[in-house]
Amino acid sequence: MKPLRVGGLTPLSATDYPGHLAAVVFCQGCPWRCAYCHNPHLIPPRACAQIEWPALMHFLARRVGLLDAVVFSGGEPTMQPGLAQALSEVKAMGFKCGLHTAGAYPEHLVSVLPLLDWVGFDIKAPFTDYAQITQAPGSGNSAEASLQALLASGVSYECRTTVDLQFFDSKKLIDLAQSLAASGVRHYVLQTCRDPRTRGGQCLTHVNQWLAEFANTIALSFDSFLLRPA
Repeated sequence: MKPLRVGGLTPLSATDYPGHLAAVVFCQGCPWRCAYCHNPHLIPPRACAQIEWPALMHFLARRVGLLDAVVFSGGEPTMQPGLAQALSEVKAMGFKCGLHTAGAYPEHLVSVLPLLDWVGFDIKAPFTDYAQITQAPGSGNSAEASLQALLASGVSYECRTTVDLQFFDSKKLIDLAQSLAASGVRHYVLQTCRDPRTRGGQCLTHVNQWLAEFANTIALSFDSFLLRPA
């Protein structure tokens, strides 16, 4: 099995796995092309500067007892066939394993769910509108199948939507939240989009204020709801 291609590492994070101190492993490669992507350097399947897997394992060995978990983020981690082996090796060290995914590869997600303790699942838009965000036809079908598999698995999770104001208005956002609640989603987060197409903190402040105006309406549909400002 090919080793995991790693494009970056955050040695310590208190935010990427709720309630846990975690290292975050950024997997190289993503099949989607979201305009607001925070990590565009991770989109190509290969990059010049990569962290070798043995070096990463050596780092983690020195963090046993100091970290609670390792989160595999991206990019899209399920794009890589080496993910399951990487998860197994990390779990054998005693770490909890988290995954950030947008559900691009449902079959791959299903295969690694038994190795996961928590999943942060990105929901881009209503599934019928996914291609407007991802630039990938059929991506909504993949995401919907992945979400159904996650909900059926019993693995702890949060679903979250990055609010792109070039796509969402308040009605679209409320409709999306209500449809997710109807499909069985119980834990939901809205997060502000740090959009490279816009500039400055003033826009972010405006978006945060706009979201706060109807956040309480959305919160009523979920067991837990969080507004995560940028």
